[in-house]
Amino acid sequence: MKNAPSLSFSKLGCIKGGRELFKNVDCTLKSGHWLYIAGANGVGKTSLLRMVCGLASIESGDILWNGIPIQTQREAYRHDLCYLGHLNGLQESMTVDENLAFTAALGGIAPDKSQTQEVLTRFGLRGRGKQLVRHLSQGQKRRVALSRLALSPAKLWVLDEPYVAMDEAGIGLLANLIADHLTDGGLAVLTSHQRVPIGQIPAQMLELQTA
Repeated sequence: MKNAPSLSFSKLGCIKGGRELFKNVDCTLKSGHWLYIAGANGVGKTSLLRMVCGLASIESGDILWNGIPIQTQREAYRHDLCYLGHLNGLQESMTVDENLAFTAALGGIAPDKSQTQEVLTRFGLRGRGKQLVRHLSQGQKRRVALSRLALSPAKLWVLDEPYVAMDEAGIGLLANLIADHLTDGGLAVLTSHQRVPIGQIPAQMLELQTA
């Protein structure tokens, strides 16, 4: 693929609370592939994801998007990135449709009604668009949060524990969505306590070690 996107870590390190979590991490992820970040609790998996998303400073080394440090192309990188943490990040007082529209607007897009309905149907939320999020079950809220991925044009998906609070059917839906994203030339970086296969695409492993 011409001009295919790539994400690289070069001698990446992380210090938190005065303690070095990891150092000298090198990795390159190319279009159509996904990175599974593993390691013991407290080794810095979530910290690494936050660094990738620009939510935490880079103490040492570089994170490169298409060969360029992310901190030198913040606006362009933000449009290429979609982050989902283990919390849903939904507005409980807004409807499902309003939440999806709000998040899409932050990414600079305005999906039409048919797109939104198609996504909600895919995630088992047909007919829930006008319902307030506070009235949904935890599993349904998670599906709303994850359905935002399907409306995002971002090339890079960063997912922290994406399968939390989801039943087996929901996990399968998400895995298929990620597989479709990769097939379209996207990239995904994730951590998860659940090892879930993503279509027929093998995981690229990065196991963090205590520094």
